[in-house]
Amino acid sequence: MESPLMVEAPAGAAGIAAGDLKARAQAVAAIAAKHASAVDGAARFPAEAFESIKAQRLLGVAVPKALGGEGASIADVADVCYQLGQACAATGMIYAMHQIKVGCIIRHMKGSAALEHMMRRLCAEQLLLASSTTEGGGGGNVRSSEAPVEYHDGRISLERRASVISYGAYADGIVTTARRAADAAPSDQVLVAFLKADYELTRLQGWNTLGMRGTCSDGYTLKATGTADQIVPEPYEIIHPHTMVPFAHLLWGSVWTGIAASATARAQAFIRQAMRQGNGQLPPGAPQFTKALTSLRTLRGMLANSLRTFERSMGDPKALASLEFQSMITITKVEASELATSIVLSAMRACGLSGYRCDSEFSVERHLRDVLSSPIMINNDRILANLATPALMAPIPGSMRD
Repeated sequence: MESPLMVEAPAGAAGIAAGDLKARAQAVAAIAAKHASAVDGAARFPAEAFESIKAQRLLGVAVPKALGGEGASIADVADVCYQLGQACAATGMIYAMHQIKVGCIIRHMKGSAALEHMMRRLCAEQLLLASSTTEGGGGGNVRSSEAPVEYHDGRISLERRASVISYGAYADGIVTTARRAADAAPSDQVLVAFLKADYELTRLQGWNTLGMRGTCSDGYTLKATGTADQIVPEPYEIIHPHTMVPFAHLLWGSVWTGIAASATARAQAFIRQAMRQGNGQLPPGAPQFTKALTSLRTLRGMLANSLRTFERSMGDPKALASLEFQSMITITKVEASELATSIVLSAMRACGLSGYRCDSEFSVERHLRDVLSSPIMINNDRILANLATPALMAPIPGSMRD
């Protein structure tokens, strides 16, 4: 269903022609929306959408121009995630996860010839990168790895039991965390990039979930081999706060905002139809639509502000590592996920039974199931618990200008 609600993505610094990128994203979104119900119903990879994404050459937009990309900014990429999220949540989330891995490589490869070559290939061949950051008993603690990188005569190998590798079977490469070496501590991690010829996947468990079904986030044993220069030079303890966390929270948040915008658009269409059929009388759910729309504006404003803050700090390692920035970016994730869920619930209440039904043109049941994943992607309770002690040390502003 086409959205009558014209909600633009958060504003940011343009890295490429915004109109061109928006048109390309809209072309993909039209295809993704057409197949979204089938992707969800069968819990299958959104193949049609990613065929279009590759045709529109959107996988390498954030890679620097010198390496064959387009030099897109984080705000540019967030815009695409937002548009795709409105059309098909799984498509938007897969695209976001790919761009998170691209961001980690290009910001921390420090002139590595092997990784530069990989980025050139990614742009030329439109390669899709998956992420593997959870394993075994570690669950969602991405700052702890069990499996170590093993070194043999200039080559490396890795075997890890990954509890989740989203779209792993459909990716052209996997970027994974690992312990630096067999004698390293679990928190002494590296990030390693493997292409499909470098690894084998053995399926451990399936992906039969409430929502985000098309991400196909099965569990696998990953067995990979490669060369030592496939390890991203900077340690993961730097990559994680400087890039992984902000990219993840901002791009995931943009997808969730897209889901919320789509649900709000359906509520608006329902209210308009009800008024036409009721001689201008507002239906009972109209106040819930107002609540959804107002909250959507709040959510978009918060994300736009966080994007601007991150872009101002991207070249300043001290600022990125500061307690103030890390608290802001992680709370952005918590608030975005909870507010997006609230917006979709309000949209459902605005539509009443038509929103609750699965067979209605105003149904938002898929939106609700998909957005309910947001508080548990890096569990909000884990985030808040980790911030509890630093929060006790933070000063309480004494005035509105502090």
